[in-house]
Amino acid sequence: MPPSPHFAAYSFVDRITELEPAKRARGVFAVPASLSDFSSCLVAEAVGQLAAWVSMAHIDFRGRPVAALATETRFYGDAMPGRTLELAVDIADCDDDAVAYSGAAYVDGTRIVELSDCLGPMLPVADFDSPEALRARFALLRCGGAPPGRFAGVTLPAATIVERVPGASVRATLDVPVTAPFFGDHFPRRAVFPATLLLDTQIRLALDLARAAPWAAGAANPPRPSRVTNVKVRAFTLPGQRLDLAVDLAAPVDGVAKASLGARVDGRNVATAKLELV
Repeated sequence: MPPSPHFAAYSFVDRITELEPAKRARGVFAVPASLSDFSSCLVAEAVGQLAAWVSMAHIDFRGRPVAALATETRFYGDAMPGRTLELAVDIADCDDDAVAYSGAAYVDGTRIVELSDCLGPMLPVADFDSPEALRARFALLRCGGAPPGRFAGVTLPAATIVERVPGASVRATLDVPVTAPFFGDHFPRRAVFPATLLLDTQIRLALDLARAAPWAAGAANPPRPSRVTNVKVRAFTLPGQRLDLAVDLAAPVDGVAKASLGARVDGRNVATAKLELV
């Protein structure tokens, strides 16, 4: 029987090294050396997961936060496989309704991702996971820590291009798989396609657009994401649903190109964001 994906397939906190309840926490996650990469979106997910542990513990695992709003996420560098992420969160407010926080991730003391002014509404934890399992996991993270190397990587479903205007816009569809290992961890009782995987796909589409743009041809370095703002997740994306993705890219001003990211299901907006490339 294969091992359970719970706390392995999409969990990015190995140990909570410091904790001031409902105020701040520090933690670590060892990125397995066996991975081909570990995207900046997964680094941001790790920071959010540390905030989730702090907030769930504060309300005795009655609720768990879900992704909703992130005012700003800055990308400064990459998390190379084999390195250890140093995670930090500061909680501005936390109760049974929501958690508001900011945070960052570092490698060898160098900041690689920073999140500002994030808000996660609390939903009943029992709808998503076992409160008892979460309590036991939190105790483990606070004591000896979880064994590293659990995460085997995640395969992003491929986006299908529907329409493309080179260097300017792209329309694509993304078929969320009906089954995938990460659903066993996100979440055991209610499978939800991770918003960070959606954002990762959208950023990749935007980068492909930018690399093909005339203004990128003579650039000294290839375009890279530097900042995501106004992330709003309005609804869950469920297994088997088809996402209609839209990316619109403007030519750079003062070295910064801006893109609008959108995702819809059956005509409904489910997620929007603004992306900056340098």
